[in-house]
Amino acid sequence: MRDNQTPPLAPGSTIGMLGGGQLGRMAALAAANLGYRVHVYSPEAGGPASQVTSLNTVADYDDLSALESFAAAVDLVTFEFENVPAATAEFLAERTPVRPGPNALRICQNRLREKDFCNSISVPTARYAEVTNADSLARIARDFGYPCVLKTAEFGYDGKGQVFIAYGDDVKAAWNTMSGGKATAAAIVEGFVDFRMEISVIVARNGAGSCECYVPVENHHKNHILDATHAPARITRDLAERAEITALRLAEEMDLQGLLAIEMFITSKDQILVNEMAPRPHNSGHWTMDACTTSQFEQFIRAVAGLPLGSPERRNNAVMKNLLGNEVDSWHEILAEPGAKLHLYGKTEARPGRKMGHVNRLTART
Repeated sequence: MRDNQTPPLAPGSTIGMLGGGQLGRMAALAAANLGYRVHVYSPEAGGPASQVTSLNTVADYDDLSALESFAAAVDLVTFEFENVPAATAEFLAERTPVRPGPNALRICQNRLREKDFCNSISVPTARYAEVTNADSLARIARDFGYPCVLKTAEFGYDGKGQVFIAYGDDVKAAWNTMSGGKATAAAIVEGFVDFRMEISVIVARNGAGSCECYVPVENHHKNHILDATHAPARITRDLAERAEITALRLAEEMDLQGLLAIEMFITSKDQILVNEMAPRPHNSGHWTMDACTTSQFEQFIRAVAGLPLGSPERRNNAVMKNLLGNEVDSWHEILAEPGAKLHLYGKTEARPGRKMGHVNRLTART
């Protein structure tokens, strides 16, 4: 069923975007193609998203006066990353539609809630437990056995806030590394997963409950940062279908209106374990910009705006390569490469590991 704001968003309307990064930039460009304006709200000025729209608010996420003005200036609100405070989304939702919605944001921005949600609907994950200090970490690690992985419950991405713990490692030192020296913190321990591949599935769901899935893709990392995505994943049809069914179930149980990206592990025994979720466009979906009938960014806008979803049909095979740090300096060579599609984010400082852009390399569909 549709939510309370049933009419599709008319062209000429304004979508409020919480966050000013590259995902917001590419979503704003897709929104413009559908006739919408995008108003970016971010604590930082001059980000990638703000470069492609004249409507910008630079203010903290707890600035209630700025949020009030922002809500009055837009027709609905979405977000381009999940580290927006849930209180901000709830404040805005009292004034204008927020999609995917505060509940999806609340679940996906906390690893413990994410795992608990999956567990509540019998979707398998790695073994996990909450820890709050070094003593509870030591106890849980002994119970789980080594190796295991300690992760901050919130604000961790690209390997940040994660510590691998092997047998004989100093557990207290691992806690201090993860917590920044704090005696207590919200964290989670996960049992080590012997996986042979990480895949991700992106599913869209609109307010009418219609869903569309992109094919599962295969992810490869360097230093905990996504380096390349292969579309489609090199897995059996059965595994692909099981992964898509899992994605659809998560979106429906969450009552999502928007886009949900789910990272999954495929174990050596062909189990599928959900690792993490993101209720917005995802780095592993960038290949869709050039290889699919409808890109993940257009699909995202269609879903939150209450429009019919587009076809996720894959027209080509693709490899998406992130351009990290100084890798962006190869832009000229990439432009001269047949079959390569370059996308740059407008960032001026190429720090090590920073996502400066990506390139999609297309081949014939197989």
